Amino acid sequence: MRLTPIAYLSSYFLSLLGNSIAAVALPLIVLLTTGSALGAGVVAAATALPAVMTGLVMGVVIDRINRRTSSVVTDLISAGAIAALPIVDIVSGLSIGWFVLFGIIGSLGDVPGMTARETLLPAVVRHSGVSAERLIGLREALGAVAMLIGPALAGVLITALDGSAVLWITAGTSFAAALITLLIPHRVGRIGDNEPVTPAGSSWQQLRTGWHALASSRFLVAVTIITLLAITVLAALQALVLPVYFTVIEQPGLLGFVLTALAAGMLVGAGVFAALGARVSRRLWFATGLVGTTVGFALIAWLPSPAVVFSGAVVVGAASGVLNSVLGVLLIERIPELVRGRVLSSQNAIMTLSAPAGIMAAALLVEYASLELAAAAIASLWIVALIVGLASRSLRTLDAEPSNPGEVDPDAQQ
Repeated sequence: MRLTPIAYLSSYFLSLLGNSIAAVALPLIVLLTTGSALGAGVVAAATALPAVMTGLVMGVVIDRINRRTSSVVTDLISAGAIAALPIVDIVSGLSIGWFVLFGIIGSLGDVPGMTARETLLPAVVRHSGVSAERLIGLREALGAVAMLIGPALAGVLITALDGSAVLWITAGTSFAAALITLLIPHRVGRIGDNEPVTPAGSSWQQLRTGWHALASSRFLVAVTIITLLAITVLAALQALVLPVYFTVIEQPGLLGFVLTALAAGMLVGAGVFAALGARVSRRLWFATGLVGTTVGFALIAWLPSPAVVFSGAVVVGAASGVLNSVLGVLLIERIPELVRGRVLSSQNAIMTLSAPAGIMAAALLVEYASLELAAAAIASLWIVALIVGLASRSLRTLDAEPSNPGEVDPDAQQ
């Protein structure tokens, strides 16, 4: 395998590993520092909206500069925002205000960083000699590995290091990801034939162009709905329904194994797709992912026993590994190159809001109805995704590739 795909996959893994560690470590550090459980919630809430807004706006920037450059810059912003916290802790001590401030600064790198790395992927495929199916399957498998070891590593680091010192590790992973991305040749990140590309109209018009490209494509709308519902259902089950369930049955220590089972399933599903993705019909992969996810969510929502819940998590993970991989391949082909950053940033911004929305809905159902009703209602949302995926005409001919959408200039049509 050439250097370019290796550098891309290594950078992706390190960035995701850092995020996985921070997702566990940062709330605990806020709690230990402030002594307030409410403090962690305040930090999360205060940084959510800026993350969404910057994610949307930065899509315009990503469509104007070299994609490699945007990926490096966003990783450096994330690294700097995280590294600032232990520095402040040494100098003056941390408070909720510092966590909020650097959380907002870090949001300039979080969603935009995700978008920048995704916009770079099609160029990596073109310059690597590796099929999109294999590269994306490997990427999803590495994501599962990061998800598998990140929380455990966070627990070890919090135990071994004092206070906010663990954040040096998460900052280091983002910084290393930026350095490794620099190993990708500058030409790989170019947008079209000329650089820099300057889309027509004001920034607001350019942003509207991205929204129009997303909303006017039946394929992109269908994929967005499916992905949105997947994140909503999984977040609600994992972050609220299952914690309550394991607390009720007085086995809260088993909760962590659900994430392990999910990641293990994703590793298997994505690994199989990486090996066999190009040999099997994409429609079959897609249908398998949809139906498998349905079965897995049903098993989890049934809540009969921990063993069945773990089995459901494995099934959801394996099916998600397949589904995410095949959708990743299709998005490379179906999103016009010159508007890719704006389309993906819009999708990612929506996804950022979907998880807390699902968690809040589940919390209300548990509080005012019952745990069983909450689990069933949340899992039932996936039926909409199943119907959209199997009935949508735009998702029936997945093996027929469109004629080079990268040459279309949506901005020229304004």
